[in-house]
Formats: sequence, structure tokens, C-alpha cells
Amino acid sequence: MKAAVVVFPGTTCDFDAYDALKEGVGVDTEYVFYQTRDLSKYSLVVLPGGFTYGDYLRSGAIASRTPILDAVRDYVEKEWGFVVGICNGFQILTESRILPGALTRNHTNAFICKPVGLRIANAETPFTEEFEPGERLSLPIAHADGRYVADPATLQRLHKNRQIFLVYDPENPNGSVDNIAGITNEKQNVFGLMPHPERFWHPWLGSDVGIRFFRSLVRRVRHG
Repeated sequence: MKAAVVVFPGTTCDFDAYDALKEGVGVDTEYVFYQTRDLSKYSLVVLPGGFTYGDYLRSGAIASRTPILDAVRDYVEKEWGFVVGICNGFQILTESRILPGALTRNHTNAFICKPVGLRIANAETPFTEEFEPGERLSLPIAHADGRYVADPATLQRLHKNRQIFLVYDPENPNGSVDNIAGITNEKQNVFGLMPHPERFWHPWLGSDVGIRFFRSLVRRVRHG
């Protein structure tokens, strides 16, 4: 099994994601850059957090137009493996329409950086299998554009298909509709979330709860 951590100009959480995968779950991990056009050799592709292209226009908008996003679309359509977008990576996935909805300015109109309470809304996805249904946890957030929004029809589909796997609870820090913190696509091979599991992958960082998300995916890849 091989994993790829995608690096754009302005990516800042690539080292964290790399360490979580390589040291935390023992996966052969490589950095790949935004000019890459083929991801077929990887079982897992992570788009980490940061401020790609300075967050000009909209967060993730310019990165969503780079060559590697064509490769990500191809990867998803051919179901070669799993894609995870964290924070800015989630923004890139919505900007490129790989995941539905949009990430907009926090309702506080301020950058928020702190651990927040969360609840597992769906423990049956490949990304959440190590958790119990309704389990509560805490992960850090660090964003100014983390308020998830979607039109009523999209929200109805997300709820009907159980595509919402993570919600803010008890506090909604950014005003996301329905407290949404993380969603998946219908095939459950693409995951996007604003909280940072890679920042809580080891007890030395204050908690190792985040590594359970990555272990869930690795187990699914290795054992089906």
C-alpha cells in the first residue's frame, strides 16, 4: 500500500499528514506535487490543510484548477482508492465539485484555531469504522472559511444517504449548516472534513484520537 500527500504552493499541513500516515499507521507515503497527472499507484491520496495560493479568490479555488485535480477526478471515478481532504483540502474538493456544497466565511467573520467537540454521525464509513456510533471526540480546527453550506436538495441527499460522518457537538464554532464538520461522497471513497485528525495522531501532540480515522482507511484497503 502506498499513500500520497498532495503539496500545493501554500500547503502547510503536509508534514503533519505525512507523519500521521508513515509513522502513525506505517504506510509507505510520498509527497506529490500539484503538477502530477497520474495517481493510479496510490491506495490513499490526502489533500492536507494550508492556504493554497494564499486563499486568493476563495479558499481552494485556484488549487482546484491545477493539473492534479484532473488526476484526482480520474482516481475517484475509477475507484482506485480513497481521497481525504482536510481543511483546505476539503475546500479544494468542494471547489472542484468532487464533493457537494461549499465552505464559506465563518459566521464569526474571524479565524478560529482551537480544539472543538465533535460527534461521529456515521460510524459505518471506511473512514470511521474504528469509532462507535455517536462517539464524542475532540480535534483541532484552524480556519476562517469553514462554514459548510449547501442547498436544501443537497442537504436532503446528504442526510438520506448518510454522507455526513462528523458533526460539531455541542458547539458549532463556524455556523455550518446542520453542524456539519465532515462529509463523504455517495460511493464513500472521498472524505472531506474541516477538523484536523493529523494534528492529534500521537499522545505527544495532546491526543491520538485522530489516528483512528487513518487506521480505519488503512484497514479497509488492506483487508477489504
